[in-house]
Amino acid sequence: MNPFIAIIIVAIIMINALLWILFMPWYINRKISRFQNELVDKHYEEVETMYRKMRGWRHDYHNHIQVLKAHMEMKDYEEASCYLDMLNHDLSTVDTVIKTGNVMVDAILNSKLSMMKEKNIHIDVTAIVPSEVPFSGIDLSVLIGNLLDNAMEACVKQENEDNRFIRIYIDIVKKQLYIAITNSMDGRAKKAGMKYLSSKGGIHGFGLLRIDGIVRKYGGFINRQNEEGVFATEVMLPII
Repeated sequence: MNPFIAIIIVAIIMINALLWILFMPWYINRKISRFQNELVDKHYEEVETMYRKMRGWRHDYHNHIQVLKAHMEMKDYEEASCYLDMLNHDLSTVDTVIKTGNVMVDAILNSKLSMMKEKNIHIDVTAIVPSEVPFSGIDLSVLIGNLLDNAMEACVKQENEDNRFIRIYIDIVKKQLYIAITNSMDGRAKKAGMKYLSSKGGIHGFGLLRIDGIVRKYGGFINRQNEEGVFATEVMLPII
């Protein structure tokens, strides 16, 4: 081969490699940034939908009372009972089931819990979070929202709804915010080396990167464990 041509080929390869090295971090950061914005918008819409239902229920409360009074006055107890059952079902879709002490966590957590109920996922929740924590509200929302979305995605793939469960534990442990999410799943999670892979791939893989990025940002610790039928994630973020 002509030495001049060989030099040109080597130069082109080196330039392409350099452009790849310089371009990839920018590309990945841009993708993660877009993913975060989309996720925040999604969480906002979920929370807004929940509160819109609650506001609507409060607005209709007077009308519901009037309907029940009318049934009782006519001694139509069976109709009154059916009406109460209907109201109880509607209320269960907007009930705020958890109050952690932190408004941001309450909003995202209750939104996700409402979705879990709709998907017939058995839930066990314990959550206590101080009203003031040294973390961005958006970061905390993205972190918890991502963890719960991943857990839900794994659960709903189980055809037998009786096997679906998610356990959530959030509390202050040794001056750290401790978040533990355990969920049922079919089989085992996919893994490449020491890293777990998103079952959806593509843009959805940025959810795992976002979780890891937020944990690193606050000098925290993350541990993922998987065995047949169960996946668990532990996150610890230092309060001080």
